[in-house]
Amino acid sequence: MAKFREAEAFDSSANSAYTMLPWRFTALDGNDRYVATNLVGEHLVLDRETIGKFARRELAPADPAYDELKARHFLIDDDTNVAVDLLALKVRTKLAPLANFTALHIFVVTLRCEHSCPYCQVSRANNDRGEFDMSRETALKSLDLVFRSPSPALKIEFQGGESLLNLPLIKLIVEEAKRRNETARRELAFVVATNLAVLDDEALAFCKAENILVSTSLDGPAELHNANRPRPGRDSHQRAVDGIHRARGVLGHYNVGALMTTTSASLNQVKAIIDEYLRLDFGGIFLRPLSPYGFAIKTKSYAAYSRERWLEFYFEGLDYIISLNRQGFDFIEHYAAMVLKKMLTPLQTSYVDLMSPAGIGIAAIVYNYDGTVYASDESRMLAEMGDQTFALGNVHRDSFEDIMLGDALLEPLTQSFAGSVPGCSSCAFEPWCGADPVFHHATQGDPVGKKPLSAFCTRSMALFRGLITRMEADDDVRALFEKWSNRA
Repeated sequence: MAKFREAEAFDSSANSAYTMLPWRFTALDGNDRYVATNLVGEHLVLDRETIGKFARRELAPADPAYDELKARHFLIDDDTNVAVDLLALKVRTKLAPLANFTALHIFVVTLRCEHSCPYCQVSRANNDRGEFDMSRETALKSLDLVFRSPSPALKIEFQGGESLLNLPLIKLIVEEAKRRNETARRELAFVVATNLAVLDDEALAFCKAENILVSTSLDGPAELHNANRPRPGRDSHQRAVDGIHRARGVLGHYNVGALMTTTSASLNQVKAIIDEYLRLDFGGIFLRPLSPYGFAIKTKSYAAYSRERWLEFYFEGLDYIISLNRQGFDFIEHYAAMVLKKMLTPLQTSYVDLMSPAGIGIAAIVYNYDGTVYASDESRMLAEMGDQTFALGNVHRDSFEDIMLGDALLEPLTQSFAGSVPGCSSCAFEPWCGADPVFHHATQGDPVGKKPLSAFCTRSMALFRGLITRMEADDDVRALFEKWSNRA
């Protein structure tokens, strides 16, 4: 029979030795509060005095923070060391998706487009320029690479240009992918990215028959959307709205999604943009910034607003969405939800910008119309500006091993482990952040970048602080954010 422990073992006023597990901390705000995080991103907000005591190993078991630190795997003591095993399990859970490798495969089936968006991140061709369509041979060789991926789930996304201008090739790819999958036995899914302006009954019937999802662009109310996305007839918004309704009627309400891009014209209209998504009965919105590639640079659209101005836009929108939820609207901000998934759960997100090592090649890969393979959609956009740094090879001359194990991909991936990067390794936000070598190469000429000068870093850190302060200030917001984290 095991003996009961002596009464002194339960005396919480007595000091006991503890061992700190890996952790980091950083200032949260100007109110003497700090954020402490462990290896997997579990966090606590503590005051300066408590942080100091813990770091000096002077925190008494009777201190209210002691049990919280112990429960979140910041320390182990003589009472139990199970936290080491639990922490290791959570680290394995976070990193497990890396073994699946590439799940998203983007086919650029044409560069033709009838829109002339000034912020477009890729070069585009006129409707009659068929030489900018992907060929049958290129499509089939690209599919060879798709099915070499070890991922149990494969998603093929069709992009352009306007992808529906090459509908015959989309049909071929879907038919051939499904034929190959009879042997491969993967979880196969398809998405068509389209502005909906040329959507017809043939395309809708095909998407319905093959269970294809539709993703479109919606930048906000009519005046803003038409300015951001001009086309002949100046009716891009009406065509998008009509297309959304038609597609929902055939494919189902939740099989049609939309994304917006923030231009300088958007910055004072965040509530109107969100209201437009609500009016059209979308369940959420992704308030994303404009990327520094393609025509966004050539037309100076990217330089038209600073990261600080975008953050003002973002948090105004986030607070508005929180207020809508208080009024009973079930509406989510997807950027926050993906960050919160990393902050509040042991799970990883597949969003490329929030992955470490970087998501290029690992989370997504792009097969261009001419057979060139790029590490990400952003890599293709960079190439359209004349920079082929992240071009991995070509399906007509290179094997899967040449493309996926070549220096063009492995070198930036090796440098993108945020835990070993100067400026990141000591940052408390590192478990929640990601690495974006394409962005840093485009803006600083280096895949790692100088973190104090990085718009990516300052934007991300401001986002993390903003989410934490809102959770700390309001239990209802915390409950809302916890719900979002499980839906991302």
